[in-house]
Amino acid sequence: MSDTFGSAITGLGAYRPTRVVTNPDIALRTEVTPEWIEERTGIRTRHSAGPGETVPVMSAEAGAKALAMANVDPSEVDLLILATATKRDRIPGGAPEVAHRIGIPATGAFDLNAACAGFAYSVSVASNAVRLGEARNVLVIGAEHLTEFIDPEDPATYVIFGDGAGAAVISRSETQGIGPVVWGSDGRRAPILGTKWAKDGKEYASMNGPLVYRWSTKNIPPVAREVCARAGIDLSEIDWFVPHQANLRIIEQLAEILEIPEEKVARDVVDTGNTSAASVPLALSRLHESGRTKPGDKALLLGFGAGLAYAGQIVRMP
Repeated sequence: MSDTFGSAITGLGAYRPTRVVTNPDIALRTEVTPEWIEERTGIRTRHSAGPGETVPVMSAEAGAKALAMANVDPSEVDLLILATATKRDRIPGGAPEVAHRIGIPATGAFDLNAACAGFAYSVSVASNAVRLGEARNVLVIGAEHLTEFIDPEDPATYVIFGDGAGAAVISRSETQGIGPVVWGSDGRRAPILGTKWAKDGKEYASMNGPLVYRWSTKNIPPVAREVCARAGIDLSEIDWFVPHQANLRIIEQLAEILEIPEEKVARDVVDTGNTSAASVPLALSRLHESGRTKPGDKALLLGFGAGLAYAGQIVRMP
């Protein structure tokens, strides 16, 4: 079946909770120092959702901003995909509630859980729906409330994770602005990043940081090269490198391996922390808001994390 339409990102939006948590704030409640946190993670601040800032609420805020930028009326949205792994109530999914909050009538809506790779997975699903004529506009949102899953006794996760939501509108286009996806998983190593049940009966994030670092720096560079090959471009031709904002050490190591100049690398993690499925769209939005990007710039997106699932594609900036 041949493609009928092109697809492109036409709008971006972001929501960061108002409460900012600094490294000194964390140091007051743990045995680690602010210097230790920044040296190990590169993170200086992260955002923590307060009462009422649920995954659907944050998603609706980011989604509405993306629709406004794209000049798309809520009635013109045919599909909404919410990438999240941290909606506390598993049933029902959050996407229908998000659609209702934004005022999108009777749209298709579902949640997608590929953890930190969720946004890249969702962009591919949305792009295909648009290209096949099944949707005119798709609203894709990555949102997480990770601080609900943080064990205060585990600094390896406590210092890294934050909350937030990022969104993109994917619309019909005369040209193709979203490249082929490269995706996969490594279920053999799934236990190194997930959740655990503590003695207090609560579910908390669990991560073997050194193993995640080694796995990602070994396995993600070949994915990046394959993404570019499938898009028909050389890695040197990308304008922006927007990987999952896991921590700054991983990001900088990936950029070094791939020989990507530092001025092309998104570093939203420094101010926002690791927000899982929200990290790539939040970083994209910050790049656009900074005024550094131009319409048509080529951005290499890479999501990777729990599962271990990964996905990436080339997208054109709106």
